[in-house]
Amino acid sequence: MKSDSLALSAIILWASLAALGVSLSHVPPFLLTGLGLLVGSLIALPLSGFRWREWTLPIGTLALGVYGLFGFHFLLFVALRSAPAVEANLINYLWPLGMVVLAPLILPGTRLKWTHVAAACLGFAGAAVAILGRGTADGATWSGGFHMGYLYALGSAWVWATYSLGTRRVRPFKTAAVGSFAAISGVLALICHVLFEPTVTLSMQDGLLIAALGLGPLGGAFFLWDAALKSGDPQRIGLLAFLTPLLSTLVIVWTTGQPLTASVVLAAVMIITAAAWGRR
Repeated sequence: MKSDSLALSAIILWASLAALGVSLSHVPPFLLTGLGLLVGSLIALPLSGFRWREWTLPIGTLALGVYGLFGFHFLLFVALRSAPAVEANLINYLWPLGMVVLAPLILPGTRLKWTHVAAACLGFAGAAVAILGRGTADGATWSGGFHMGYLYALGSAWVWATYSLGTRRVRPFKTAAVGSFAAISGVLALICHVLFEPTVTLSMQDGLLIAALGLGPLGGAFFLWDAALKSGDPQRIGLLAFLTPLLSTLVIVWTTGQPLTASVVLAAVMIITAAAWGRR
């Protein structure tokens, strides 16, 4: 289906975020996100035929978009700063499960079947295998105890799941209007950089990589995701989203020349099975 292809394209772009993030690890995260989102917002120009009215939105819809793009990244960054990264990342990936489970509560006419729940749980288990396996390869271990950052990570998952579903509840808008979401969120992220992060000097290579980030995982992916949600089943799309941590791990393995581990293979089997099961 067209919606599945659009969603998979967004997921593939999001999978490249880890590899680009490694190359830009010296750039403060809010600065990186702000610049990436501003670059990504420019995609709306050719998409809208350079007609600014395509970006015009009711205040409620605009608030939803900023809630999604800025709220998700803000909470995730705070979580990663205040909790172990492996666990925080895993909790954050509850958002595809949230899309599946919350769909009947947010979207009238959507039903939750036991197969949806089972497939979503299998997909999350596969994501956990991919993330925890990757953390072990990096030398990280599961840390015991509660961290406040876990609540922020759970909040980021809630924000992205409810934003994704919420775009189906508001008055229909052009996908090009996602540029407005990205532009305002980018400005807010840069304000956070000024308030909370040290000043850094960027090189020409940094600028090129940030441009790639904006055209890909912090820009183009959001337009593709919106187009997929407009035309597809959000529960099926949510199940496909579990491919994100798996593909991200595969990209890291490929770019760093590391061997393919059993945990990655197991995660692939679990997530692909979950996606196929959910589509049925």
